[in-house]
Amino acid sequence: MGKYMSVVIGAVVVLLGVLGIINWWGSFITLLKGSIPAMLIFGGVIAVIAGISEIKDEMAAAKKEEKK
Repeated sequence: MGKYMSVVIGAVVVLLGVLGIINWWGSFITLLKGSIPAMLIFGGVIAVIAGISEIKDEMAAAKKEEKK
């Protein structure tokens, strides 16, 4: 019975979400416009950190290779 109830509740929540997007389309677009720059900033920071980490790992491997 619990499985069916979760499907019904999920369908109701999806329907409410679709109705909310339809009714507040302008606000939804404003939210997207405001969140895209923040996502780009965070994604860029993560890419920079990953690149720095990779460079450090490469330098450590080169030093290890020189010691052999």
